[in-house]
Amino acid sequence: MITPNPSLQVFQNTLSLPKKELLLEIELNGKMKFEHLMNTIYNQMGICHRVLSANVEYVNGYSFGSVQLYININSEDYQKLEVYLNKNKLLSTTVEYLCRKYS
Repeated sequence: MITPNPSLQVFQNTLSLPKKELLLEIELNGKMKFEHLMNTIYNQMGICHRVLSANVEYVNGYSFGSVQLYININSEDYQKLEVYLNKNKLLSTTVEYLCRKYS
């Protein structure tokens, strides 16, 4: 039986990179299905997101339109996501989300 090393978990937790809140808009151009994209972002990359808006049309099984996501992500994971989107020729725009907090 393999048991996790507790000191390794503590080490990983102390190295967590700071996260940024981002709004990400992705243009779907028919090269990938909307459901497949959402599945890849969440299940394979482990990036939690909220769909803020989605304007998706299906033509012969292909997805066209745009989707806006709210993500809270560190720079390393964002770079992986950006490489994935570029590899699949999906245009994306990112804006940093800033929220004022009142006390």
